[in-house]
Amino acid sequence: MRNARTNVIPPLQTVPSCDTARFMGTWFVIGVKPTYFETTCSNAVEKYSLTDEKKKHDVDIDFRYNQKDPITSKLKSLLQKGWVQGRNRDDSGLWTVSPLWPVKIPYPIIELDEVDYDYCVIGNPSRNYCWIMSRRPKMADSLYDSLTKKLVEKHQYNLDGLRKVPQIWTGEEREKRGLTSKEIPDDMLSKNS
Repeated sequence: MRNARTNVIPPLQTVPSCDTARFMGTWFVIGVKPTYFETTCSNAVEKYSLTDEKKKHDVDIDFRYNQKDPITSKLKSLLQKGWVQGRNRDDSGLWTVSPLWPVKIPYPIIELDEVDYDYCVIGNPSRNYCWIMSRRPKMADSLYDSLTKKLVEKHQYNLDGLRKVPQIWTGEEREKRGLTSKEIPDDMLSKNS
């Protein structure tokens, strides 16, 4: 809750543990309080990769999305750099991300499936942005509803502006984007493929 006297939002509560290596891989953006780039995006996918020790950052993030309609609109890409913060960079939910130099933004992991790493929620201290992500392009409505409820009740978010990101895939689009049937199973492909 906001402090009524100062109108200050308390700091976001990050997950107590996030194994950095397990977090790597493909994440589909299911819901978003969008940045400028994401107001109309679809088929949004982020791929996280650990960097070698010679680089000055910890994680490469390749964010690709269709600008508007799935499949038919222009494919866009935004390469980002990530830094895992805290005492133990192998296990931390506190990150910083740079979408372009010299901008660095807090990227706290505030919800995570700590057993299977199948879903996560990334927050922003201002509460103006958030990302609900899954290892698959579809998420059960009950899980999505549970995560949005936690955004409001646990993390003091107002959900105005939150949008579900269309995720409509064909076999051809899956292949073109370098994704596998493990990431997008055949039963999640559009019937038109």
